[in-house]
Amino acid sequence: MGCFEDLAIWSDARRLSFIVFRTMHSSTSNVDFRFRSQILSSAGSVMDNIAEGYERNGNQELLQFLSIAKGSCGETRSQIYRAFDFGYINEDQMKTLLDLTRKISSQISSLQTYLRKSDLKGAKYK
Repeated sequence: MGCFEDLAIWSDARRLSFIVFRTMHSSTSNVDFRFRSQILSSAGSVMDNIAEGYERNGNQELLQFLSIAKGSCGETRSQIYRAFDFGYINEDQMKTLLDLTRKISSQISSLQTYLRKSDLKGAKYK
């Protein structure tokens, strides 16, 4: 892995951020600026924390930031339910977004498990 952009997890998180952005800007949420800002922020936080953790060049730092990313993914998933309940998105949009957040959360968990079992410590320890 050369850079965080090569990670499938980061690409999926980027896709989540874009879909949330596109969905929220085309919905009636435009009048609920605080909610829209919150869900856009949490969705963006998933990809940003994966990138930041990776760029720190150490497994312990990456694990820490993956934990934050996973939390942001869960927050986004919760907000998706709220968006549906508030009538901002329809059931198909909700299902698409929930499926993607579950996939990303699972990917993060898998990477965390791998890193915890790995003897590699990261590039900064070479």
